[in-house]
Amino acid sequence: MSKVRPELIELYNRLEKTLDKSRSEAQVKRHTKGNRTARENLSDLIDENSFIEFGQLAVAAQRNRRDYEELQNATAADGILTGLCTINEGDIGPTNAHAIAIINDYSVLAGTQGFFHHQKLDRMLELAEKYLLPVIIYTEGGGGRPGDTDVTTQIAGLNVTSFANWAGLQGKVPRISVNNGYCFAGNAALFGSADFCIATKNSWIGMAGPAMIEGGGLGNFKPSEIGPSETQEKNGVIDFVANDEEHATRIAQQLLSYFQGKTKKWIAIDQQNLLKSIPENRRMGYPVRKIIETIADEDSFLELRKVYGRSVITGFIRLEGKPVALIANDCQQLGGAIDALAAEKAGDFLTICNAHNIPILSLIDTPGFMVGPESEAQGAVRKMSSLFGCGANLNVPIIAIILRKAYGLGAMAMVGGSFIEPIYIASWPTGEFGAMGLEGAVKLGFKKELETEIDEVKKESLYNELVAKMYQSGKATEAASHLEIDAVIDPSHTREIVVKVLNSSMIIREKSRF
Repeated sequence: MSKVRPELIELYNRLEKTLDKSRSEAQVKRHTKGNRTARENLSDLIDENSFIEFGQLAVAAQRNRRDYEELQNATAADGILTGLCTINEGDIGPTNAHAIAIINDYSVLAGTQGFFHHQKLDRMLELAEKYLLPVIIYTEGGGGRPGDTDVTTQIAGLNVTSFANWAGLQGKVPRISVNNGYCFAGNAALFGSADFCIATKNSWIGMAGPAMIEGGGLGNFKPSEIGPSETQEKNGVIDFVANDEEHATRIAQQLLSYFQGKTKKWIAIDQQNLLKSIPENRRMGYPVRKIIETIADEDSFLELRKVYGRSVITGFIRLEGKPVALIANDCQQLGGAIDALAAEKAGDFLTICNAHNIPILSLIDTPGFMVGPESEAQGAVRKMSSLFGCGANLNVPIIAIILRKAYGLGAMAMVGGSFIEPIYIASWPTGEFGAMGLEGAVKLGFKKELETEIDEVKKESLYNELVAKMYQSGKATEAASHLEIDAVIDPSHTREIVVKVLNSSMIIREKSRF
């Protein structure tokens, strides 16, 4: 047996200092608080044996104030694990599984961002842009680190490029942030500027931590008082609140998979269930998520920003394994009316999906945009109008299915700005169409006739008669006969038809490239 050279022994000793087995105290501390180590999160996120680590031997830039041996033990990898990997290869296949993983290590100086920490981060972001690799980043940490005294060529360090590099990837590669625990200042800036933000219930996320707030003379606060996940979810900052780090990791993997392509296996649910999904009473609400889950491949629906802008649902589904972006009106929230928050949410989502070439399915049941003084106070004009801008700039196919109500500007905004924008627009037989809600249209258009009638019983009878007539003239079959939509379809055929249109659109788009 040949002798192992001392240089190799030294290397393995150095590398071992960065691993959990050599950092048992830090590991125990994490586990005691119910958290995982950075390397445990990394191992769970990526495919087995796929990680190529960059910068593993880095330490904090504090050699002139601390013992080098101590730095190797206490500041392993300078608090950030970075490297190339594959994720979801078993479901997606090897071609599209390549990704970049960036895991902040809170056990190293509270996950703060130091000099070499930023260099490692920038290295990965440059690779992400050059080779168009998606990035998943775990962001737990306290922001910038003032103790890196080895750097003598900086004053404030405001020439750090990480934040611009990260933001510059917008629209180029998918970026997913994951957080558990405290996430403040620079770490929060990375978290919030991702395309999709996942946080555990035990997350506190803020643009400033307690020290910065106190330094600004704004009071004394505990870390747990700043940006709890329930607040940030309601604000629309968090796309998905996970139970714990394991759950957050599963969601990150699933979310990434929609940008990686088609899955190998899928199961379709019995589509006959759709025939009973719309109540006979046209004014009664229903759970549209059951419709979504029925149309989609089994267990493929992932909803985002569930409690923000609740009248519009956004998320991803799969159809025969193919990823599809989904927007839908929720008639159990504001009757399906699109308020300012919902419009903003839908617009953000459509923009991301368009940038990454994911086709869109829109399920429509809306009386239109939300109106009134309260709505205007939310910035309705700006936010709702911006949804038309998003629609006008879509380059991906949009397929629209009207489930029931399709009224006014709100319905138009749900299909890209006009009923001629979708590659295919169809309605269920329960569809009803108009420039505004039927009841409102009658009250406005026949105001004089209704006011003339003094007898309240006769007035009510006249009103109901006028509504019924308007309903008949605005039925789906009438809209189709005037070619305002492409077809009226059997609800149980929805999935089949959407799949066929999607497949056709892919062929058309491929041919248009040549």
